[in-house]
Amino acid sequence: MTSAERANRLFLVLAVFFVSNALLAELIGVKIFALEDTLGLRPFEWNLFGQSGSLNFTAGTLLWPIVFVMTDVVNEFFGKRGVRFISWLAVAVIVYGFVFAYVAIGLAPASWWVGVAEAQGVPDYQAAFGAVFGQGLWTIGGSLVAFLIGQLIDVSVFHRIRHATGERWVWLRATGSTAVSQLVDSFIVLYIAFVLGPQQWPTSLFLAVGTMNYAYKMACAIALIPLLYLVRRGITAWLGRDQAAQLRAAAARG
Repeated sequence: MTSAERANRLFLVLAVFFVSNALLAELIGVKIFALEDTLGLRPFEWNLFGQSGSLNFTAGTLLWPIVFVMTDVVNEFFGKRGVRFISWLAVAVIVYGFVFAYVAIGLAPASWWVGVAEAQGVPDYQAAFGAVFGQGLWTIGGSLVAFLIGQLIDVSVFHRIRHATGERWVWLRATGSTAVSQLVDSFIVLYIAFVLGPQQWPTSLFLAVGTMNYAYKMACAIALIPLLYLVRRGITAWLGRDQAAQLRAAAARG
């Protein structure tokens, strides 16, 4: 296998994994889970901007930290064009997925299928299917806009830090770009979905929930720094040191 073929296969694998995680995060994001109960801990009652509550997050947050790592890896080896390509591709696939989810909801259900899961506590399978996959357009729109803006900011900040530090401090450009991009992402999605949307959250609730979501994402990003180095080492081993260095140099030039 030639070095060019190795690089192309690497980008294909990274792109598929990135898009798959982004799509799955959107689809499972309808579920809200209690972090303390999941970990068997006592509820942590946060109090911010006059609002209080426990640590409840969308299930999509399980996958978004992986998306952050993949963004930094693609940034490292394939530069701005690589990240922008997979970001737009992910948005297109997510929109495609939700279009067909709405089409599937609109299909007339088989009469026997509606009650097939009644013994498992789901008396109306059609209603459950619609509730899970029929996320509100405000939520979908807010999530997609926030994701795309966050990705574009991430790639810009990543390369600004890279130009300032060279090949040193991989962790700094990874966490630094995530810190800025997710600050924007965390608040844009809530603002579009829940402030502009039908629920019309008050400013205090918007700021409180946004702050907690941002803190959670940053904690995950910091915790995943070792994974970033591990993936980087694996890619270098796959490509070979010389080709890996060439790709990083080309990516740094933009």
